[in-house]
Amino acid sequence: MSSEARLPRVVIAAPQGRSGKTTVSIGISAALTTRGLAVQPFKKGPDYIDPSWLSEACGRFCRSLDPFFYSEGNVPSSIKLQKAFIYGARGSDLSLIEGNHGLFDSSLDDEGAFSTAAVARSVRAPILLVVNTARMTRSIAAMVHGYQTFEPGTDIVGVVLNNVANKRHETRLRDAVERFCKIPVLGALPRSDSLIIPDRHLGLVPRGEVQGSVLVIENCRKAAEDYLDLDAILEIACSAENLPEYDEEEPSETAQVEVPVTIGVIRDQSFSFYYPENFEALEAAGARLIFLDALQEPHLPQIDALYIGGGFPEIFMEQLENNSSLRGEIRTAVEDGLPVYAECGGLMYLARSIQWKGRIAEMVGVFPFDVEMTERPQGHGYVLAEVSDPNQVSSSNNAELDGLFLPPQAVIRGHEFHHSRLVNWDGQIPAEYQLLRGSGLGKGRDGLRYKNVLASYTHLHAGGSPGWAPALVNRARIYQGRNRGG
Repeated sequence: MSSEARLPRVVIAAPQGRSGKTTVSIGISAALTTRGLAVQPFKKGPDYIDPSWLSEACGRFCRSLDPFFYSEGNVPSSIKLQKAFIYGARGSDLSLIEGNHGLFDSSLDDEGAFSTAAVARSVRAPILLVVNTARMTRSIAAMVHGYQTFEPGTDIVGVVLNNVANKRHETRLRDAVERFCKIPVLGALPRSDSLIIPDRHLGLVPRGEVQGSVLVIENCRKAAEDYLDLDAILEIACSAENLPEYDEEEPSETAQVEVPVTIGVIRDQSFSFYYPENFEALEAAGARLIFLDALQEPHLPQIDALYIGGGFPEIFMEQLENNSSLRGEIRTAVEDGLPVYAECGGLMYLARSIQWKGRIAEMVGVFPFDVEMTERPQGHGYVLAEVSDPNQVSSSNNAELDGLFLPPQAVIRGHEFHHSRLVNWDGQIPAEYQLLRGSGLGKGRDGLRYKNVLASYTHLHAGGSPGWAPALVNRARIYQGRNRGG
């Protein structure tokens, strides 16, 4: 630790989900970015979809700030969270942190250690509370006052009113908050269909899929400019106290001197669920990343490993099926020993087929099973897994790549949210994860292994799975050396 960092920041929170946090966060981010400020967005909670909208609004990748990914045992580490925030906020004029669920909600414990409020206290950030005011007047003061006093040290500094019916409604709400809670109302958004972001079974639709998505962001920006006191919000963000400035860790010598390996990343409309922290971890471990479009690119480039994230392959399954040349080349490369890491949608893509709404589309066919989409979630929430393969099944054609994909006994922290299940298989494929929390494939396991492929329903985050990036890069390096030697 060398000095202190002055990092303007603000948390956007709410008493409960679907109060308008994302609309307000997008609006503020876009409006301040339009002013010429570099706004760095963060999202509390395991999420890819809200961050896709925030990334678009700011022109900077939204980063994750979830205590679960920065825990030691069962206890969140404020220092790790601070370091992640400070690293992510570098080079920005202001950081906006969007919370999730209600301000004090925590699905992992009854003490709120993993809540948005806990994140705000860890990074010492002031909080704007967004309240859905439909069918409410004076009662708003009781609600806000309760949130102010519920947990000491939770710095709620202002309120944004959402779903306001008319000017008289706004006046009554504003008077109640400012009289009884002694904090300002910093804006009031009217009820408006133009501020609604489309959703589907996993929540909001990713920004990249929405036709006219720029118009949605523009509507949020204009609403923020018209109805919020942006100058006051900026002043609040600038009033945040300084944080300790930790010295950045130097890149490892291995990453500096060895020839980089090339890892292909399938990133397109069908596979868009990636944390920027995971890309950074791979690059720090010595990887050069190239991005592929599974919907359009007919051939697999020369790579040393492949990373297939999550997304909505079922929405684009006919297009994925039609790109048979790429599917065939991936299947051939897997048989040749190409290391592949796949999550959720990536697992689905590696199956024989996807079945949804009476339709069936052929996929890569690496794994001998099909994927069936379901109405109800098959897994939802945080995942805690330990790397352990009791059978120690040798699954590759290269002795150096046999055994576990990740370090034995490594603990993996991630999350899952999938509306699909595997069908038409015998369950005999080795699984590398023993789940301590989560559903995965069922029966307490996840992380299927075939040759040098590891595919799971679990989405991991590099902050909570520090051995993952070095393990994938190491396998890529071995594969690179084997091919170069051949």
